[in-house]
Amino acid sequence: MTTHDTRTAVIGGGCFWCLEAVFNRFEGVIRVEPGYAGGHTDNPTYKQVCTGQTGHAEVLRITFDAGVTSFAELLEVFFALHDPTTQDRQGHDVGTQYRSVIFCHDAEQADTARAVIARLTADQAFAAPIVTRIEGDAHFWPAEDYHVGYYELNPMQPYCMAVVAPKVAKLRKLFATHVKTELR
Repeated sequence: MTTHDTRTAVIGGGCFWCLEAVFNRFEGVIRVEPGYAGGHTDNPTYKQVCTGQTGHAEVLRITFDAGVTSFAELLEVFFALHDPTTQDRQGHDVGTQYRSVIFCHDAEQADTARAVIARLTADQAFAAPIVTRIEGDAHFWPAEDYHVGYYELNPMQPYCMAVVAPKVAKLRKLFATHVKTELR
């Protein structure tokens, strides 16, 4: 029997379909759940969150084995596969629900997030400043079932072909040694 050092991370970087497809393929990730966090409405729906009025961000709750991958490594993928320099926007998706955000469960995660951002800033990894918010732990509301595994179920959907597939390809290129050989 394998023992896991199981931890969770909650991040938002635009449409959760994109990053869910990416993190489902990353070694050490056990489970990826799309949902909503950081708002003021209990049990929000996708339709409500899309209005931008609930205060929630589209997020992923990632369960990972810290013995295989670290929180810092997950953040490396996160920053490489979305634009952390645009306020409340990812490509054509605009609104606070698409903000770049890390919801930290504890001081260690917050310190790690700040350290990764400081290193990327020092390395001038982006042409503009990183605007990713580091926030405290927030209640996670699971998204509706039809969002779970959206890319796997709808690979030929135009948004998936135009936006999600290139992110998956970028993961395979930048993090080739950490890509799972098969999805669970």
